[in-house]
Amino acid sequence: MLHHVELWVPDLARAEATLGWLFTELGWTEHQRWDAGVSWRQGETYVVAEQSPALTGPHDRMKAGLNHLALHAGTRDDVDRLTHEAGANGWRLMFADRHPHAGGPDHYAAFLENEDGFEVELVARTDG
Repeated sequence: MLHHVELWVPDLARAEATLGWLFTELGWTEHQRWDAGVSWRQGETYVVAEQSPALTGPHDRMKAGLNHLALHAGTRDDVDRLTHEAGANGWRLMFADRHPHAGGPDHYAAFLENEDGFEVELVARTDG
């Protein structure tokens, strides 16, 4: 089981606005907070967003490293609702011409990207 993921972000306020909205909508709760960061937890797993002074450049999902986080998002209706609300919360829909099957004909998901280039994939349960 995954323990945690730590994301270094260039702007903590932007990360909180986008990631914080999304994790809260998915049922995660704020876990820790300090001057340079915040984390959200679900079960034993948590995700950290930290604005580190050691950051050397912007995130680029196309380079080696983290490409995206794929998250369970409930039913297809849940994915649709989150996709609809995402734009007002700092996310843009990727692969709109293939949505919601950009991951293949049997895969129902929304691929979203925020201003800092972080991508999330919101995956619907296979049973509906």
